[in-house]
Amino acid sequence: MLSWVDGLPCDFLSLRDRGLAYGDGLFETVAVRQGRPLLLDRHMARLAEGCSRLSMPLDGSLIRAELQAFALELGEGVAKLIVTRGDGLRGYAPPQPTLPRRILQGSPWPAYPPASAELGVELFPCRTRLAEQPLLAGLKHLNRLEQVLARAEWQGGEYAEGLMRDVSGRVIEGVFSNLFLVKSSQLLTADLSRCGVAGVMRAEILTLAAGNGLAVKVRDIAYDEFLGADEVFLCNSLYGIWPVRRFDGHDWPVGPLTRKLQALVHHLQDS
Repeated sequence: MLSWVDGLPCDFLSLRDRGLAYGDGLFETVAVRQGRPLLLDRHMARLAEGCSRLSMPLDGSLIRAELQAFALELGEGVAKLIVTRGDGLRGYAPPQPTLPRRILQGSPWPAYPPASAELGVELFPCRTRLAEQPLLAGLKHLNRLEQVLARAEWQGGEYAEGLMRDVSGRVIEGVFSNLFLVKSSQLLTADLSRCGVAGVMRAEILTLAAGNGLAVKVRDIAYDEFLGADEVFLCNSLYGIWPVRRFDGHDWPVGPLTRKLQALVHHLQDS
């Protein structure tokens, strides 16, 4: 595995790192094609927002340059960027001054079945609920135990993803994806101001949809509204868009709006 720490090849980490002790940090999962990190501006914008909310200094120019150099060496695959608050002593109080640590890990491109994008996937109904914390909502922070518990609920290849709801039962997202509905030709996705991860592909789809004259709404989605949708699809920065064809006895077609958006984002995976 290709790995860098603070801009240099390295495969070990200090035991005093606050990312290990407290999950005190953020990460980005970046698709790399032909030595180039895709959706880089969106990844950097989300990272900057996260660092601002965590009151953690960010040298955006340095991280961008390192990520571009790392992607060039990786060539094809996935670059995981982790930014932690760096080393600290025992206790929750952030160290002063804070010296963030930059970690880059490379891995091969995932072998997603073509049928997931072409025919659609089945969703597992996760029992694990997302807790509400507005201060962290939308961020891709290192505290991902809710997703770990949810993903442990099913095994095997029958389900490609799981549906996650919040503590009030509202539909939020997949375990590693964002979720969209189509109802009466309107595109809907969940409000992520209480919980959930604001994915970069979600942001790209919202921009593309608005730019192509599609009606778009970001708001709370009730469980019954989700079940009554005309179309359902998932998205993330690696696989693009997967139609959802089945969930807990409910079936949906792979509809025309899903196909249109698939075509719009296709160039992002192949460029």
